[in-house]
Amino acid sequence: MTTTIPIEFPTNWTDYQLLDSGEGEKLESFGGYKIVRPDPRVIWSKGKPSSEWQSADAIFVDDRWNYKKNPPKPWQISYKNLKFNLRPTDFRHVGIFPEQAVNWDWLGKVINGKPLKVLNLFAYTGSATIAATQAGAKVTHVDGSKGIISWAKENALLSGLTSDAIRWIEDDALKFVIREQRRSATYDGIILDPPRFGHGAKGEIWKLEKDLRKLLLACKVILSPNSKFVLMSVYTADLSAIAVGQLFTSVLGSLGGKSESMEIAIKENNSDRLLPSGIVARWSGV
Repeated sequence: MTTTIPIEFPTNWTDYQLLDSGEGEKLESFGGYKIVRPDPRVIWSKGKPSSEWQSADAIFVDDRWNYKKNPPKPWQISYKNLKFNLRPTDFRHVGIFPEQAVNWDWLGKVINGKPLKVLNLFAYTGSATIAATQAGAKVTHVDGSKGIISWAKENALLSGLTSDAIRWIEDDALKFVIREQRRSATYDGIILDPPRFGHGAKGEIWKLEKDLRKLLLACKVILSPNSKFVLMSVYTADLSAIAVGQLFTSVLGSLGGKSESMEIAIKENNSDRLLPSGIVARWSGV
């Protein structure tokens, strides 16, 4: 039996560029501000000379940022109608994951102006929430961090949405879904971006290998009879697209529809090299 794992990568970025990668690092430009960050998946050689890398404005090394030039204030970038405030964090992130643009586009096609009731779990700084809302959905945004929700609200306002366009919830994802079951609440679509390890709003411990199937089973219960989609991203290298796809099939297969899994990536500028950046699973209803 011959099978091929699909790969998707965004092709419509103008404000973001992956300039080069190699030897455990990636060189990126966010709105013209260049940064170097570690990435353990980068096991190949760098393609550009060291002078290109040395021109970076900031580098994340030894668990801290070192700056040649401070980020612009405000530090903002856009993807189509989505706008984001960026800032360096202690975890080397800056507020968005550029490879997720393939999912923002997919959400736009699936929602396509329909007022679907959508739940976004582990919703972070709101990129998928904003994409779904702009496409016509009524989104409940759930994250365990008050500060991250505030950041997401900034992005929503920056993207032209009113403060009441989205339902904002600070809560543990699994506990919220279980309470929604008790309230007989249902959703037409669910988005999940679970971390490998994390804490809920009240210190709840989340472990991907232990809790992911449990959460997906709970989400299945709150899908509406005419539900349209479940979209999940996973970033741990311990899992494969095959494993995540089989999880989706085992949990959601009885609902009919279609399940698919794939790798998502970022393509280097002026190169055919792809930086693997995560795993995505999608279920589409009838």
